[in-house]
Order: sequence, then structure tokens, then C-alpha cells
Amino acid sequence: MLKIHSFVFSDFRENTYLIATEAGETIIIDPGCITVAEEQTLTAFIESHHLRLTKIINTHCHLDHVFGNQFVKDTYKVKMYCHINEEVILENTEMVAQMYGVERFTPTNADHYITEGELIQIGDSTLEVLYLPGHAPGHIGLLNRAEKWLISGDVLFRESIGRTDFPHCNHQDLINSIRNKLFTLPDDIIVYSGHGVPTTIGHEKRNNPFLK
Repeated sequence: MLKIHSFVFSDFRENTYLIATEAGETIIIDPGCITVAEEQTLTAFIESHHLRLTKIINTHCHLDHVFGNQFVKDTYKVKMYCHINEEVILENTEMVAQMYGVERFTPTNADHYITEGELIQIGDSTLEVLYLPGHAPGHIGLLNRAEKWLISGDVLFRESIGRTDFPHCNHQDLINSIRNKLFTLPDDIIVYSGHGVPTTIGHEKRNNPFLK
């Protein structure tokens, strides 16, 4: 069984996830730490739990989800993975940081690209890559079918959905990603979102006002 540890970072209240095996092998998803204090919170947890980071995976590359990429790369000597369609987002992160007045940001390049259907091994467990465009052109989700959970990034939230008023967003693509990919999953799949509290596929089918 994998352990999911979550942290809420930055003024954007972004959820950063550590996915760890019992032996300590760990993937970090969407590192959003931006302040020194947040970086220290992350490193203290990793060290105190004797975790060994093996890679960074970005569900997408909007600014709040990549704040900590370079810090994590430099500190733990790991590579960053994302979908190739996120390159257009990555290219603009420094400009967006300046627009928001963020001074402690270092842009990061992707080291490897991942695609739909790819299987990411962590210990004895497997994470399946789902391609979920709409909120961002190369947005992905990470599904653990055996343990019945999904890291959804900013596609699906508890009774809400991702924004589509940013550059390179597409509202119909987002709705299609949810209806045709996520809503075909079992109702008891737990959804860990990029912001806010967890939910389930079944709850969102029944209660999400944007998908009625």
C-alpha cells in the first residue's frame, strides 16, 4: 500500500502530494512550496520520515503547481516529468510569476515527458497516466486502480471543476475529460485534487453542479 502525504502551500492554497512506499521510495507531485518556511516544512517531513525522492511529476505546469520544482530538483537531485503539451505553459511561468509579484521563483525545464497510458512504477504499485486536457493543454491525472485513488490536479474538485479562463484552456475539453475519462471510473475512487479537500467519483457524479 502506498501512503499519501499532503501539504497546502502558497497563497494559492495548492495541494502538494508525497506518494511513498513503506520502504520510503517517494514521488512528489506538484511541489508548490515557495517560501523558505514551506521549503523547510517539506524537507523536515522528508527527512524525519526517511523518504527517498525518486522523481517530480507535474499534473500540469501552472505557476502554483511548479513553485517548488527547482528547489526539489536541486535538493534531491531528481528529474521532473510532465506531458509535452505543458511546454507552452512552462515557457511562460517566469512571466506569470512577475505578473503576480512572485520574487522567489526559478523556472524549471522538464527532463522527461509522460503520455497517456504510461505506467509509473513505485515499489510494487503502479500509477496509470490519464490525459485530461482542458484546464491546461497537457494536464494529466495519476490513477492507482488497485488502491482506488486518483491524483486529479486541477481537473475535478469537490463539487467544482478547474478554471478555463486562462490562456491555453478549453472548457469543452475539460468537460470531456471529466465525463469521458473520470466519470467512467468506479464511484468509490477517491479523488485527491490540486486544491481543497478530497472527494470521490460517485459524489461528484451526484452532486457536482457544473456537470449536471
